[in-house]
Parts: sequence; C-alpha cells; structure tokens
Amino acid sequence: MAVRAIRGATQVDADDREQVLEATRELVSAVMERNRLDRDDVISILFTATPDLVSEFPALAARELGFGDVPLMCASEIAVPHALPRVLRLMAHVESDAPRSEIQHVYLRGAVALRKDIAQ
Repeated sequence: MAVRAIRGATQVDADDREQVLEATRELVSAVMERNRLDRDDVISILFTATPDLVSEFPALAARELGFGDVPLMCASEIAVPHALPRVLRLMAHVESDAPRSEIQHVYLRGAVALRKDIAQ
C-alpha cells in the first residue's frame, strides 16, 4: 500500500459560513468517491483558504462528515494579487493501491480554472 497525495479545490460565491461548509463537504465527498476511498484510508487532510475566506474553518465540514479521528489542519493561502478569490483547497494524504497516474484530483465550481490540465 502506497501513500498518495490528492489535491482538490473549490470556489464559493461569498465568505459565508454555510457556503464554506457546503463547498468543503462537496469537495471532500468528491475526492473520496472519485478515488474509491474509505475514511480509514485517509491519513490526514490539509485545508487552505484564500485570505478572503474567514467565516469558518473548512476542517469543520470534514469533521461533520465523520473525519473526527483524522488529523485535519487549516491554513491561509498567501495573498497573491492575481489569485482566484474565495478558493478552498485541500491536500489529502491517503493509503491507496492506485498508481499515482490513476489518482483523481478534484477541482469543482470556479476552481476548475486553476488546473484545467488535471481537473476531472
């Protein structure tokens, strides 16, 4: 079993607590489904948010999905002037038999523009 890193991102319309939680739940669920993962496969998840998102910690949404025993961390992205606004990102470290080439990175909503080369 190998350790793999899975990237993902999504965008919200506003810095609204419910939007942050809903979009994060959608992103985590999509990463899990597209990579055929169980919660026990997840080693840790690092969440980041652009500096314009401060209404809630994205990790709370993962806890609400049952990831309470998984190490979760939130951080702020650097404030790059030309960056896409209101973006939530994640990097999940998982145990998987899938080769790196088969890992499905997930970019949703407006965040598809960030990685058109690998967005699913």
